[in-house]
Parts: sequence; C-alpha cells; structure tokens
Amino acid sequence: MSIAMTVLLVGAGIGLTITALAAIVRIVRGPTILDRMIASDVLLTTLMLAVGTDMVVRGHTDSIPLMTVIAATATFATIVVARFVKRRAERPMPEEPTPEVGHV
Repeated sequence: MSIAMTVLLVGAGIGLTITALAAIVRIVRGPTILDRMIASDVLLTTLMLAVGTDMVVRGHTDSIPLMTVIAATATFATIVVARFVKRRAERPMPEEPTPEVGHV
C-alpha cells in the first residue's frame, strides 16, 4: 500500500471515529427522541462508510448485503419513530386537575 493510501486510510479512520463518538454522545444526551433518532441514523451511516472503506482497502464487494441491511434498518427505524412522534403529537393533552376547594 502506498504512503498516500495509508494517509487517506488513517484520515478516514480518524474522521469516522470522531463522527461515531459524536453520534453516541448525542444519543446519550438527547434531549428529544428526534435528536436521538437523527444521531442513530448518523451512527448507522458512519458504520456503512466504515464497511465501504474496508471494501475499498481490501478490494472486495462481499459486504454489500451488510450495507443494504444497515440502510434498510436505518430507514425502517426512522419511519417508525416519525410515526410514533406524529401520533404522540396528535393525542390530546390531558387536562390538569383542578384542586377542589374544601376537599380533604
């Protein structure tokens, strides 16, 4: 492997590692479910890029089914969370109970 390829590989590894760590931090810290969902999409995309980098370095295409499954999982999870958030937003808010005067 040439020096240029090694430098590019190290740069890609560092970039993917930083991206994965930032996504994990956002998943843990939130604060909303949508923030966590976007961060999990970023993490899955980073994983797909890492698998793609491995395919380029080793010169094979054996991991394409794995990348397809990761992409499908990310898409399906995003749709599920979006539907959940939509249903939760459409649900009427419960009214606050009014304190009854003189009730013990």
